[in-house]
Amino acid sequence: MIHLKNEHSEAHAFQTAKDSNLINGDSFYLTLTDDYFLCILADGLGSGEYAHEASQAAVSVVKSNPEENVETLMDFCNKVLIRKRGAAVAILKVDFKQREFEYSCVGNIRFYLYTPAGKLTYPMPVTGYLSGKPQKYRTQKYTYEPNSKFLIHSDGFVNVNTKDLLNSCQSILALVAHLKVKQVNRSDDMSFIVGTLL
Repeated sequence: MIHLKNEHSEAHAFQTAKDSNLINGDSFYLTLTDDYFLCILADGLGSGEYAHEASQAAVSVVKSNPEENVETLMDFCNKVLIRKRGAAVAILKVDFKQREFEYSCVGNIRFYLYTPAGKLTYPMPVTGYLSGKPQKYRTQKYTYEPNSKFLIHSDGFVNVNTKDLLNSCQSILALVAHLKVKQVNRSDDMSFIVGTLL
């Protein structure tokens, strides 16, 4: 579990491994500064050691290059996955000064952002996964309203009514507690990142 908070954003990440596996094939990284919030969620193909190795490779390259834009980071992730199992990868970077965010995803990771008025932003991912082969990305840029909430999750996530949940007035920690209770699926690795943009 990771929990980050400052005057611009609050975010929390949580994950569980498939069955009784000690190694999770999903990996994530979050960082929060006065200027930006950056996170990556990577879901290595399959489960276990080689899935973990692939997702960790993607996370490590983002962690080492936080100043880069999302398109560049996706390209770095793709290149580092050559001769590895491959991974679905989603990257979110929020610019607090411009009140906008960039998002890109290849694979079956989902992202939702809801404004306080209930407007949904749901960027469509590119199908497939990153494996070092030539890849096109769909990197999109959006503005956001204060107090918008977001949720990113891998495919092991047990879905809930995200609109009702994210539009509720619960704190992020209360949202996390509610989401954790719903995650009864143990047939796959599961990760989610939930947060608010203040």
